[in-house]
Amino acid sequence: MGKPEDTLGEISEITAKLVELGLSDDQKFPVLRQIGRDQKEITFGESEGFSRVLRNVSYTEAYAEIRKNRDYNLSLADGALVQLQYRFDGDEILKHRLAFFPSPDLSVYQNDPEIYEQDLIYAEVLERSVVTTPMRFDFDKNAFEEDIHPMSHFTIGQYKNCRIPVASAVSPFRFFEFVMNAFYNTAFRNMSADLRGGDIIFKPSITTSESKKIHVALELDL
Repeated sequence: MGKPEDTLGEISEITAKLVELGLSDDQKFPVLRQIGRDQKEITFGESEGFSRVLRNVSYTEAYAEIRKNRDYNLSLADGALVQLQYRFDGDEILKHRLAFFPSPDLSVYQNDPEIYEQDLIYAEVLERSVVTTPMRFDFDKNAFEEDIHPMSHFTIGQYKNCRIPVASAVSPFRFFEFVMNAFYNTAFRNMSADLRGGDIIFKPSITTSESKKIHVALELDL
């Protein structure tokens, strides 16, 4: 099962590897800080953590604010931003927010021929037909409400009530594996041997009712 220190270590290892592979052009390594007596939070640098959530603004405005304040773990070379935040009570996960924010304007990259010369790493992202869409995996034990707010869920876009059930909390490696495979498949296929992890497994949180709907399954130690 995932503990705060193990989760911190996995984020740090993945960050270092993406820098080494040339997939990140700016990054902030994760920090583990004490929240009250028993709780710990993993976030990036001097971030305000989960307290800073941009609401009721356009995606372009939200992206610009995140970039301006460097509220991210990683800024990828195509402008996409990645956030990973976790909160634990002892060794029990309470909350996480794992977000992927693609650049709302890819024209600057689409018009740069040098990017296409980088072994086609960003070929899928920079197709002119691509419509950028943010997505995130959220986990919140205290916000659970049966058939309304799954404890672990996947959200596409900025839709308020888009909460696709997920089998459990998501580890840093599984999140990066999803992002790389879905959005940077060329890079993922070329470099998957260098991206290692998967030892962290969180206990199942999906309910019977949620499991009967379309949901995101994970490799769980049942």
